[in-house]
Amino acid sequence: MASSSPRPAAAQRRRIQPAPSALPYLSAAAALLVLAAVAFSRAGPRFPNPPATRRCRPDAEGSWSVGVFLGDSPFSLEPIEHWGISKAGGAAWPVANPVVTCADVEEAGFPSSFVANPFLFLQGDAIYMFFETKNSITSQGDIAAAVSKDAGATWQQLGVVLDEEWHLSYPYVFSDKNEVYMMPESSNNGDLRLYRALDFPLKWKLEKVLLEKPLVDSVIINFQDSYWLLGSDLSSYGAKQNRELSIWYSDSPAGPWIPHKKNPIHNTNNKSSARNGGRPFIYNGNLYRVGKGQGVRSGHSVQVFKVEVLNSNEYKEVEVPFVMNKLRKGRNAWNGARSHHLDVQQLPSGQLWIGIMDGDRVPLGDPVHRLIIGYMFYGIVLVLVLLLGGLIGVVNCSLPPRWCPPHTEKRSRIFNAEQRFFLYHKLRFLISNLNKLGSLIGGTINYKTWKGRVYVVVVMLILVVLTCVGTHYIYGGSGAEESYPIKGKYSQFTLLTMTYDARLWNLKMFVEHYSKCASVRDIVVVWNKGKPPAQGELNSVVPVRIRVEDKNSLNNRFNIDSEIKTRAVMELDDDIMMTCDDLERGFKVWREHPDRIIGYYPRLSEGSPLEYRNERYAQQQGGYNMVLTGAAFMDHGLAFKRYWRKEAEVGRQIVDSYFNCEDVLLNFLYANASLTSTVEYVKPAWAIDMSKFSGVAISRNTQAHYHVRSKCLAEFSEMYGNLTAKRLFNSRGDGWDV
Repeated sequence: MASSSPRPAAAQRRRIQPAPSALPYLSAAAALLVLAAVAFSRAGPRFPNPPATRRCRPDAEGSWSVGVFLGDSPFSLEPIEHWGISKAGGAAWPVANPVVTCADVEEAGFPSSFVANPFLFLQGDAIYMFFETKNSITSQGDIAAAVSKDAGATWQQLGVVLDEEWHLSYPYVFSDKNEVYMMPESSNNGDLRLYRALDFPLKWKLEKVLLEKPLVDSVIINFQDSYWLLGSDLSSYGAKQNRELSIWYSDSPAGPWIPHKKNPIHNTNNKSSARNGGRPFIYNGNLYRVGKGQGVRSGHSVQVFKVEVLNSNEYKEVEVPFVMNKLRKGRNAWNGARSHHLDVQQLPSGQLWIGIMDGDRVPLGDPVHRLIIGYMFYGIVLVLVLLLGGLIGVVNCSLPPRWCPPHTEKRSRIFNAEQRFFLYHKLRFLISNLNKLGSLIGGTINYKTWKGRVYVVVVMLILVVLTCVGTHYIYGGSGAEESYPIKGKYSQFTLLTMTYDARLWNLKMFVEHYSKCASVRDIVVVWNKGKPPAQGELNSVVPVRIRVEDKNSLNNRFNIDSEIKTRAVMELDDDIMMTCDDLERGFKVWREHPDRIIGYYPRLSEGSPLEYRNERYAQQQGGYNMVLTGAAFMDHGLAFKRYWRKEAEVGRQIVDSYFNCEDVLLNFLYANASLTSTVEYVKPAWAIDMSKFSGVAISRNTQAHYHVRSKCLAEFSEMYGNLTAKRLFNSRGDGWDV
């Protein structure tokens, strides 16, 4: 309907067309928002991952993985890396958790987006692991298996061993009377089934349907001459799988099963841990039950309960202390967010116990949470864009009067007509208020004045920030900086830094930041001068050892140290700050070339006389023949022994005389011992040299620093040969050296 007071056509056009002079502001805002979204949508590692570093959906279920723990008892388990087990050829030691990921299953030829709920079966020297794997194509849970013959350090994937038309999980495997059985969870099929191994571990046959009930996470244990079946029964109305436990008993694993008189059994003082979280175990004659810890469906930890009474009439259990040495690195740890399953068994030797646990670095519901937060920021941006347009007169918030319903329509006696008239009345009231709002804010900011332009620029910057934050929540990932495996295996390294009392503020930041990196096991601080800090002054989530030296010498950086527990040492100056991902990429390259020095700052020695050249010059010349050991990985056993050989004595004296060039000397010693390349370069995504903000760096005067190093080059060349023939650049092919 036409308005009772129609505007001229030209006026109507002015209301629906933006003012031409204001368009650049909104165009600039739109361009900035698009650029911000594109930049943040590419958040993550700066360089592409090579195929060997492929990971499985780290923000979804693929971040679940499995780790191994060893100990003298079930209550003194330590991660496998603490035992110093060396495997995987010459890559590195110790072998570190996690030992099985969904990438391992995929490399065996079976699509997988999830591995969890592991159970062990010991047979001679072989340790078999059965676990749930979720097919990334069908989204259905299957049972897969792997085998280890080195106490759980390395695992050979055997693939999927049990696949049904319904979801399977929690593959509880046990033996009875020389037969091996598996009782996986099949609650989606509404029953509990027992399978028998026909050709262990690859072929299984349905033996019997034990119960026509949808039981969750069930186990069978032979205790006090009876078989006990414990599981969470979801068949009753309102049953909650984390808060209820039911028990049946029988004379045989095949049943028949008689329900306990007090079903459902509840945990004393902790009903949320009623659901089983692994295999019950017997230690010192006592039965212990593993339960899922506090939290919702997937749990956050495991808890252990000592069963004090178990018979057909009574059941009583009490929680006992159970603390595993779990890394406190948050999302950088493979199990930093949650764990919900543990299987503990004694190895055949009788000397050690082995425990296997699943873990996740992403909290439950975190991807959905990040999406919601991200889209909320997008919504705020949209509202602010419209508000900005209204304030500068580009967007008019009023609605055309012709959209309003007429007053002259006669009321019908039909109910629907009366209801429609009521809605028209409410709509007219809303439109009227919107017209008033549009008139109120329209053109409030005069973008032609300097003050108005400042307002517009400030709002645009706010829009860009909000867009970046929203895009980061949606595309930025979980915030975890993961380590990179070599052939599916992980390891750890020791971080070593050299400092003194004038740089304590640097050291505090250094330790707090790098201790959270996934592969850092220990930090060694070489203290050269002054009073060392107390242990409590350094905030670290890994052990920190302060090694106080008798003499202030740069040679101390490479002192032989028998207390270092890893093969790899990362020598890193305390004034260099870079991301954990940069460290992890360098560690991966070193594990591929453990006989070399892998560094982040390449240098070039060339000319006649020899001159010490920086990274920019090296790139321009297309080659480098040294890397700074102030940020480099090396085999400390190899590097430190070379540095302290008798033939390097004169070189060490030169280092002391110049108080410089210790890294140059090590490069010469490596080059002198090999006919092939001895250094590798990894480009950091970003790095900050904190020495630029203080006056305590020996290299603050760059020109004088380079002059001294050029003198070192000349003297070392006479003693150890020339480096100029060993040039290398951009030859590795992984995209991390360009």
